[in-house]
Formats: sequence, C-alpha cells, structure tokens
Amino acid sequence: MRILLVEDDTQLACSLQALLQEAGFVVDMAADGHDAIFVGETESYDAAVLDLGLPGQDGISVLRHWREHGRHFPVLILTGRSRWSDKLAGFQAGADDYLTKPFMHEEVALRLHALLRRSHQGSGDAVLTVGDLRYDPINQRFSLADKPIALTAQEHKILAYLMHRPGATVTRTEISEHVYSRDLDPDSNSVDVLIGRIRRKIGSERIETQRGLGFRLCAPAAN
Repeated sequence: MRILLVEDDTQLACSLQALLQEAGFVVDMAADGHDAIFVGETESYDAAVLDLGLPGQDGISVLRHWREHGRHFPVLILTGRSRWSDKLAGFQAGADDYLTKPFMHEEVALRLHALLRRSHQGSGDAVLTVGDLRYDPINQRFSLADKPIALTAQEHKILAYLMHRPGATVTRTEISEHVYSRDLDPDSNSVDVLIGRIRRKIGSERIETQRGLGFRLCAPAAN
C-alpha cells in the first residue's frame, strides 16, 4: 500500500520511511506543508502520516485542504502536541487517528495497517482472507490453505493491494500507482507479468481478468 509521509524532521522521517518499507509499504515523503498539499492532491495514496508542526503550511491546514478537495484517504497524525484541544482540532479537520510523540516507531505501522483494513474492508480483523487465501499484514505473510506462499517483493505488494480490495475490479494504472514510488516509472507490461507470476503461485482462477478494465481477486467457486 502506498503511503505519504509528511515530516520535516529529517532523521525521524528517514527512520520511519525505513521501518514502513520493511513493513511492506511504498513510502513517498514530503517535508513541508506546500509540498504535502501538492502531492496529496496529485498522487494516489492509500493513507498518510502527517506531522502538525510543518514549515510553509501547518498540518491542520494541509489536512483541511485535502478534505475540502475530496482527498479522503486515512490520515494518521504525528505530533508533539498532547493537549486535548490540539487533538480535537486534528479530528475536526478530518484525521482518522492521532499519535503523540514520543512513540514507538513500530506503532505507526500497526496503526496504519488497522486504518487500511477499516478503510478498505470495514473490519479491524488482523488477518485478511479471500477464501482460503490469507494475508497477515503485521507479519507480512501470505498462506494458501494454511501453507506459506513465497513471493518476490513486487508480487507481495500487488497481492497485498488486491487482498485489501477483494471482489473489486482494479485497473493496471491503480496497481502501478499503489505499488510503485512516484519516482519510478514501471514498464507498461510489468503489472501483467507480475500478475501472471502470482497466478502460478495461488491459482489462475483466483485473479480474474476483466477485459479492458483490469483484474479482480476472488475466492474460487466451491466444487
């Protein structure tokens, strides 16, 4: 899943980026409010991690701008402000969760996974399931009929994205936007190649091709 990390503390931003990438996220970064507003409007993100104390435009202004312009991805606020009035302002601006500094870096990944599950499936269940295909986003593990599946990093990202949107038709463009960083330009057929490799590992009937539209992950029909 593709995340926008907005943090002006370079050391904290780099450490969070590394942790989130290890947790399976694709992470783009912005260091000030103006850049955050621009990329939040022009790029496709599944969620954002947003600091409040930003140069240019503060985090509350950034969040209000996103919401007013129809950007409704989940937002986790990070801040050193612990007063209830600050938290209230964040939630009123459209935040979905709030984490006060100092915090355990690992908690950011845990909260993001929870926000994404609720956003895409309306559920807080830790493990995503489509038939007997299971994905544990916390431990970054896929299994089929209780047997582990070995995937490359890009295969993992694509299947994880499809697992968050079971039954929905997902276009090639959507897949590219959500599994590649904004500074990467994948080959035009790379998604099809990766989908083909995933099918060989989980069964071709589980990923349907919607001609002219994209792909749909589904549970195979019972015999």
